[in-house]
Amino acid sequence: MNKSWLHITSLIMLLLVTQAKGQDIPYSNPSFESAYALAYEGKTNTAHNILYTLINEPETEEETSILWARTLSWRGDYDGARSAFNTILSKNKNNKSAWLGAIKNELYAKNYYTALGLANKALLHKSNDPELQRLRAIAIDGINGIVYSDKAWYNVDSKIARSSSKPKKETAKVAERDTLQNVHKTPVTEEQLKNTVSVNSSVTFYDKRFDPITTSSISYNRQTPYGVIIPRINNSNRLGKNGIQLDVDLYPKITKGVYAYLNYGYSESDLYPNHKMGGDVYYNHKSGIEFSAGGRFINFATKDVKSITNSLGYYTGNYYFSLRSYITPEADNLTNVSGNLLIRKYLKDAENFMGINVGVGFSPELRQFTSGDQLLAETLLYIESQRLSFEYQFTSKNNLSAYRTNVGVLRQEQSFDPGSYFYSISAGLTYEFNF
Repeated sequence: MNKSWLHITSLIMLLLVTQAKGQDIPYSNPSFESAYALAYEGKTNTAHNILYTLINEPETEEETSILWARTLSWRGDYDGARSAFNTILSKNKNNKSAWLGAIKNELYAKNYYTALGLANKALLHKSNDPELQRLRAIAIDGINGIVYSDKAWYNVDSKIARSSSKPKKETAKVAERDTLQNVHKTPVTEEQLKNTVSVNSSVTFYDKRFDPITTSSISYNRQTPYGVIIPRINNSNRLGKNGIQLDVDLYPKITKGVYAYLNYGYSESDLYPNHKMGGDVYYNHKSGIEFSAGGRFINFATKDVKSITNSLGYYTGNYYFSLRSYITPEADNLTNVSGNLLIRKYLKDAENFMGINVGVGFSPELRQFTSGDQLLAETLLYIESQRLSFEYQFTSKNNLSAYRTNVGVLRQEQSFDPGSYFYSISAGLTYEFNF
């Protein structure tokens, strides 16, 4: 009996010793070097325990804090890792290792928009860094729905270009699909940078009778969980008169694929309507088709104008086509109609494009002007016009700024001389800064 107990006790002790050898035994003298070695041998639990001791010391080396944050990320504690990386980067924005760890943490968590934002910020401090550019490209792929096999991108060489074994035709189709996803954006599409300030200035020259008109505006675009709000101040200088208009656009989210547009403008100047209001409801289908319906109300000093609006848009490949009409019912069964056709070609993404806009008919939103002391706003609504304009927008290297130029020509009937036309040329520049 005693021998049996001896054998059992010996067996239990042997098992305990064997199990202890298979476990990570804490170091009696913890150091960054030992934690680093353990972490990259895959023994992250023991490395994590050592680092926990080290980061609670009065003075912690930056490399220790980075490794601690990485072990949190590897263990799946993405929130804890995010907080740790933020603490490091708030003190030193030039630490490449911290930027890489922070971006990878968001990629592990599949927070692709956050990863893209971090990559953009990192490239401001470490421009042209190939590894940061690679991670940025991976974040964009994630936003576009491209799925990597498990751990396929974790330790790839720092190259953005990735080879593909797919046939050329299939690769071209995938590239076209991804480009479509890149450009198919709406005003309520979630952005990493939630704030945009825009400044616009334009000038219009006439071939006869009228002096040049200058206009400018400044707006602030704020994206919220419920939609977008854009307050704006418009300024116009015409024939020695200066006028201000306060304007606000709202893009509230309704449901997936459905959002609205609301606008209100107010001015005490005779260069603008006293009040203007408008609204549209948009339905945006994943196939690339978008249509809207709504209306406009414009209150001039002498007359109110009501219009029905609708639009049909279509994304195909790198192109976007949009047809919008304004229908203005009048007395005596008269109906004035205006139409605009926009054709836009996107370049590398939705913020880089060139386009052409063609308009004909009678629009209640044409720019007003005066002749002497006579305000031509009312009659301007019921005269024939044809419009053609070109636009081009490009972004800065870090995508924080955008520049848009436009040039247009207008042929319009003179309200006081039916059958007689004048021409005008306009040019404008818009600068946007995202933060």
